[in-house]
Amino acid sequence: MTETLRARLIITGRVQNVAYRASAQEEGTRLGIVGEIRNRPDGSVEALVEGSREVLEEFIRWCKSGPPAARVAAVEVGWSAARGEYRDFRITH
Repeated sequence: MTETLRARLIITGRVQNVAYRASAQEEGTRLGIVGEIRNRPDGSVEALVEGSREVLEEFIRWCKSGPPAARVAAVEVGWSAARGEYRDFRITH
């Protein structure tokens, strides 16, 4: 059985007001991961996502480029054990 992990991503650059969260939600749902994504007051975007390491790494690769209007400067990733608190992938505020 594949271990389920949690990744906390902090995405910096031009990532707000460019459909980043909605595009990430679509990509996460397509990949079958669960979690949430939100804008942070400092202009970055934070995502908490859970799934297998392989699928999360694919999502992280997507996050490094994002949607066409985004200009991602960096993606900081922290790994931990999954908590199982999510049932879908949603945008939060």
